[in-house]
Amino acid sequence: MARGKKSIERVTELMNDPVHIRNIGIVAHIDHGKTTLSDNLLAGAGIISEELAGRQLFMDSDEEEQARGITIDSSNVSMVHEYGGNDFLINMIDTPGHVDFGGDVTRAMRAVDGAVVLVDAVEGTMPQTETVLRQALKEGVRPVLFINKVDRLINELKVDEMEMQIRLGKVIDKVNKLVKGMNEKAYNEGWRLDATNGTVAFGSALYNWAVSVPFMQKSGVSFKEVYEKCKTGDMKSLAKSSPLCEVVLDMVVKHLPDPVTAQKRRIKVIWKGDASSTEGKAMLNCDPSGPATLMITDISFDPHAGEVSTGRLFSGRIKRGSEVYVMGTARKVNRLQQVGIFMGPTRVEVEELAAGNIAAVTGLKDAIVGSTVTTLQDMTPFESLKHYSEPVVTVAVEAKNMKDLPKLVEVLRQVAKEDPTLQVTINEETGEHLISGMGELHLEIITGRIKRDKGVEILTSEPIVVYRETATQKAGPVEGKSPNRHNRFYIELEPLPEEIVNLIKNGEISMNQTQLERRDILVSAGMEKDEAKNLKDIYGTNMFLDMTKGIQYLNETMELVLEGVHEALAGGPLADEPVQNVKLRLVDVKLHEDAIHRGPAQVIPAVRSAVKAGLLLAGDSLLEPMQKIQITVPTDQMGNATAQIQGRRGQVFDMQSEGDTITVVGKAPVAELFGFAGDIRSATEGRAMWNTEFAGFEIVPNNMTKDVVLGIRKRKGLKETVPTPSDYLA
Repeated sequence: MARGKKSIERVTELMNDPVHIRNIGIVAHIDHGKTTLSDNLLAGAGIISEELAGRQLFMDSDEEEQARGITIDSSNVSMVHEYGGNDFLINMIDTPGHVDFGGDVTRAMRAVDGAVVLVDAVEGTMPQTETVLRQALKEGVRPVLFINKVDRLINELKVDEMEMQIRLGKVIDKVNKLVKGMNEKAYNEGWRLDATNGTVAFGSALYNWAVSVPFMQKSGVSFKEVYEKCKTGDMKSLAKSSPLCEVVLDMVVKHLPDPVTAQKRRIKVIWKGDASSTEGKAMLNCDPSGPATLMITDISFDPHAGEVSTGRLFSGRIKRGSEVYVMGTARKVNRLQQVGIFMGPTRVEVEELAAGNIAAVTGLKDAIVGSTVTTLQDMTPFESLKHYSEPVVTVAVEAKNMKDLPKLVEVLRQVAKEDPTLQVTINEETGEHLISGMGELHLEIITGRIKRDKGVEILTSEPIVVYRETATQKAGPVEGKSPNRHNRFYIELEPLPEEIVNLIKNGEISMNQTQLERRDILVSAGMEKDEAKNLKDIYGTNMFLDMTKGIQYLNETMELVLEGVHEALAGGPLADEPVQNVKLRLVDVKLHEDAIHRGPAQVIPAVRSAVKAGLLLAGDSLLEPMQKIQITVPTDQMGNATAQIQGRRGQVFDMQSEGDTITVVGKAPVAELFGFAGDIRSATEGRAMWNTEFAGFEIVPNNMTKDVVLGIRKRKGLKETVPTPSDYLA
């Protein structure tokens, strides 16, 4: 306790000095040693005992995490590190490595300025390594590299000193290749990772030692000495002469930017507002005297304090009692009740927090993950958080006891707020609700927590695949009539080009941009100038364009038009599945002059009908989610590995051999991958290592479409017959 109290005192002393702050994330593929590394960094900083480091799993405080041995939720901790005679505040986030919890990595990257990318020396870069690195670079987060488990190269693979250096060099080259491919501009501006300048460190988190070229020069420890001590198993003396905490945190302080430096670069990436505005200048300069601007990256529930919102404070100051506004909530005042920081599982209250820190606050009743919170009544919000993957698996959930139904509805809303990668559909009439997540494990954890933490006994269905619908050809103009026949909307539909879909997915196009900026990007991507300047809305990966001219009353009706469009795209006509990658053009409108005759009950159904009929006329097709599969097996098991992919409607598109192992790379539909883990273990005698990651959506084969659509419609209680355009246009 004394150790913790002393740490808190040192942390609070540095909070007001952003030049001496480093906000970092630890990112890695699953089982590469991330949480063990975090433990040892905390031990070195005096927060936990050195004896327990690597075993305590301080950052994995949830009992589910400890039972499964994996990180599920990102955890925050603040600590102090001395470098060059000065103290530095390190705000660290330990992120999950499993692909199902990648949304936590996405959110964490918004809060930090630098990332320690951890790679297993034996396994090298893996699919999730690429994913987390891509997310970091997309957010303008600068990486350094720690190559872990170096002792395995020596003691398991029996490599000699020269071979070890070659293998480590290959890992560095691979990571650099990824950095260059993802962000060549940053790579050329000094983000290239280089062992000689100290942006790469090597070591063993398990045995608490690390080395870097600068540290070896300072300490006199040689590479030959490291090799010999690993070979003889003398890890204790290595840990003493080259402690992991000192090497890694020295690298963090020296090479990762402070908030003042980082925000000059990052704000332009994550915020599309006017850089010359009061808030723009304040954020670019990390100015504590400017308006408070906070981006919420996480929401958790504390049984005593209620909802706790965590986020990055980019400018200004916040304290208990501060009145703030959550953008997009009609300028309602939210009053902060507590302001603090996280020390692992413990939240510590502080008097005040200044720009450049990661804050934990209560009292933001209107906030959700991704919300922009500010003392200004109005400002351009931060860019929304975009995760590379999408929910692909669904389970139906119902209360075991009907008396628990109201509580279940409340719990599901809370769960959706805490984890925005979940999609929750609530049907209060039937009592059956749907939860869509990133994979089977994701849903297993969430439903388990509903039972364990929320105290609601539930029944869950077998996993259900989440499909999508899309247009495959052009259609329209389609006429949608209001029920009173006084209003008519004419809409054209066609597939949205892939280049523009990718711009939306990558966050390069958003409604937060100025019209001119947005237009220029779209024109450069191949869209006609007239269309680009008339973009009215982006919904998912769909675009709505208003191509009309001078229609009286349309401006005041447009909000209702968009609501009708959103309702139609939320569930297409084929199977009531979300619609994606469609361009909609409003080409003509006829409106009644009396406002009473063009209200919500008239406009929304008319627009919804036009869009749904238009989708059917535009060749509405069903899309199924795909997953990329990477299986590493001994060479003699290659046939069994490929059979596991090909036997699931999959295809193999690459094979890479290294030594006596071969890596098989392919893809298969999510619908065919339930039970894959058990089958691949059985087929390869337990000798396979495998990974999966989301690989987008592809059209369901023609010979299967009818049965799949019928199955979905039956499950949802819809008429078994697919509607025709005339059903919507009558």
